[in-house]
Amino acid sequence: MIYFDNGATSFPKPAMVKNAADEYFYKYGGNPGRGGYTLSVKTAEKIFEVRTKLKNMFKTDNEENIIFTYNCTDACNMVINGYLKKGDHAIISDMEHNAVARPIYRLAKEGIITYDVAETFENDNLTVESIKSKMRSNTKLVITTHASNVLGKVMPIEKIGKACHDNDILYMVDGAQSGGLLPIDMKKYCIDFLCLAGHKSLLGTTGVGVLITDKGELLKPARVGGTGSMSFSLDYPDFTPDRLECGTVNTLGIMCLGGGLDYINKVGMNRIYEHEMKLAQNLYDIISRNKNIIIYSDYPKIGEAMPMVTFNVKGIYSEDLCAKLGDKGFCLRGGLHCSPLAHKKAGTSDYGAVRAVFGCFNNKDEVLKLGKLLEKN
Repeated sequence: MIYFDNGATSFPKPAMVKNAADEYFYKYGGNPGRGGYTLSVKTAEKIFEVRTKLKNMFKTDNEENIIFTYNCTDACNMVINGYLKKGDHAIISDMEHNAVARPIYRLAKEGIITYDVAETFENDNLTVESIKSKMRSNTKLVITTHASNVLGKVMPIEKIGKACHDNDILYMVDGAQSGGLLPIDMKKYCIDFLCLAGHKSLLGTTGVGVLITDKGELLKPARVGGTGSMSFSLDYPDFTPDRLECGTVNTLGIMCLGGGLDYINKVGMNRIYEHEMKLAQNLYDIISRNKNIIIYSDYPKIGEAMPMVTFNVKGIYSEDLCAKLGDKGFCLRGGLHCSPLAHKKAGTSDYGAVRAVFGCFNNKDEVLKLGKLLEKN
């Protein structure tokens, strides 16, 4: 099996992730923050260590800004539903995943908010101006992906963040694809809310997402319950992370995420990114010579794109092509990738597209095998 679906989830996982899982099963199985005995305390310390690693990677001020969620979609919902109020206006881009588009649309459908979709461009300055042109006096939140999960385009989040803060508007970034692969400096980029997927480029397991924010007090908690703190009161804690984390956290998943972070720090984020981008460039070069293949993503340039190539073979539906490739041992994803806005932009709303996303354990020989197979279609 050759796995090229790392945009959905990274696979295989580094050995450090497995080692972290083993540690959970045999050393840190206590309920963190729910007891004063040694096992509970030591488990809580392991959770805190992962918060520290995330704090350092994404340049936020302290561990209290790190909120563990079910996944990146949960983090997005936590911000959108927890911050926006009756009469507010929001702006999203035309590259957004349904993790952003659907909760925004629902709030608008219920008559709570209004929103605009800003067009994005190859020229970053035009994208920023497009977003600024949609700003109103009641605009409270701008949301953009950092990198499209369909076309691989990297958004100018630093410029967008500055434009938002210059206009006293909060900025949320969906970093599901980019987190762990591209550097993100929350303070430098003026990001108020950063939503991350633990199982993609952060190399952890599914079932864990991350919300990083120093404005957690502005969010209405989606759920309340036990926190292990302030148990004497029926009022919910007013401090993070407790304010936005209720019930027992996914200790196993968080520890595995810590293993993924350790691997990234050991190998180097830039080194991983450059390796994956080289593979994307290899595939792009091969299939761009095939007149039967339509490529929708731009040439994957370092710093401007993700390690992704999105394409179709003429006359074959994307899902059908992926099924054929699957029979030959290749794992790629077809369809709309939960991002109909981006497919509308690409002109592939009716039939979707095939997406190849490379990971740190892929190699050039695998890319060449896919290229040869595509030549036969």
